[in-house]
Amino acid sequence: MTDPVAQENLESFRNEVRAFLTSALTPELRAAAAGQAGVFSEGEVARQWHRILYERGWIAPAWPREYGGPGWSPVQRMTFEHECANAGAPTLPAMGLQMCGPVLIGHGTQEQRDYFLPRILSGEHFWCQGYSEPQAGSDLSALRCAAVRDGDDYVVNGTKIWTTHAQYANWIFLLVRTDPTSQRGAGISFLLAPMDSPGITVRPILSMSGEHEVNQLFFDDVRIPVANRVGAENDGWRIAKYLLEFERGGGAAGGRVARVVRRLYEAEASAQGVDAARFHDPDFIKRRAEIEIELMALEMTQYRSIAASETGRAVGDAAASTFKLVAATLFQKATELAMDVLGPAAAIDQRAALEGRGPVIGPDYAAAPTARYLNARAMTVFGGTSEIQRGILAKAALGI
Repeated sequence: MTDPVAQENLESFRNEVRAFLTSALTPELRAAAAGQAGVFSEGEVARQWHRILYERGWIAPAWPREYGGPGWSPVQRMTFEHECANAGAPTLPAMGLQMCGPVLIGHGTQEQRDYFLPRILSGEHFWCQGYSEPQAGSDLSALRCAAVRDGDDYVVNGTKIWTTHAQYANWIFLLVRTDPTSQRGAGISFLLAPMDSPGITVRPILSMSGEHEVNQLFFDDVRIPVANRVGAENDGWRIAKYLLEFERGGGAAGGRVARVVRRLYEAEASAQGVDAARFHDPDFIKRRAEIEIELMALEMTQYRSIAASETGRAVGDAAASTFKLVAATLFQKATELAMDVLGPAAAIDQRAALEGRGPVIGPDYAAAPTARYLNARAMTVFGGTSEIQRGILAKAALGI
């Protein structure tokens, strides 16, 4: 049975969040978020929204109060994410706030927490993630980027690829192989390095949707202090798996699915730039309803997971994989539906549209949803492919 007092408190919190978003989200921020094709907002947009949330004290919803978080319950955090998505807020990069920060809270030294956490909160540090390599993507334990101990430093040589927003970042957390004789997950360590370290080169990779979102990084005799290692030497694989639970949580992704579906209703109401007849097609109606039902099921599953964790019951490591798998598939389905509504206008020159030059094939309003559709093809790949997630779930089900 629902606790009436708790429900009343949650509604009060929801109204507080809505009032804040109404006043804090400028037309410029809303417009930038509406044109966002990738998973995270770009450069200055992310910094501006970060500063606003930081000044309000809401920049790190999941962090404990003693480390600068607001002290929210898991239900409040999920409510906040949904309200931000519904209001059309920019999506902040997760590498610092949702990945590196929790790792430092859980596994860092006191000195590391004292130095890095305040700078992650303030936005002084903009982080990127050095995990994947050309031969080690979903099979991440096959990574080869080597770190050799030399006194108080590690000397790092190798490459990382698909590094999101490395062009903006001033710090990176990365996995390196510190034991060359080891196999798979053994012999890997977790390091932190400033991006202006001598020997780091960033090479851009343009996505098929036209954005410069990801990069390849090269490390040539880069010296990283041993003091910047998180956890013990050769224990990085355990820490990496801990981080992936935060990366694959799926809460924010569910909000992005809801935003795409809402835009379809807005397009239907205005009938501008769309094939209005599609909204009355039985197949379209059925597909949109299926997405909405699956989205509600995902959200309810997340709430049940939250309830289990709050009562002390273990929810299992497979929960993060479940959320990632379902949310990624749903987002792709939603963007495919948007393409059907656009019809021929979806055939647009993405790079020309995004750079503001012509000629383009199709009207301007098609640029963002088409780019979003193209970008979403990667959602079932990054963070571990859908096949990897299904393997994790199968092992959990079989108890192996």
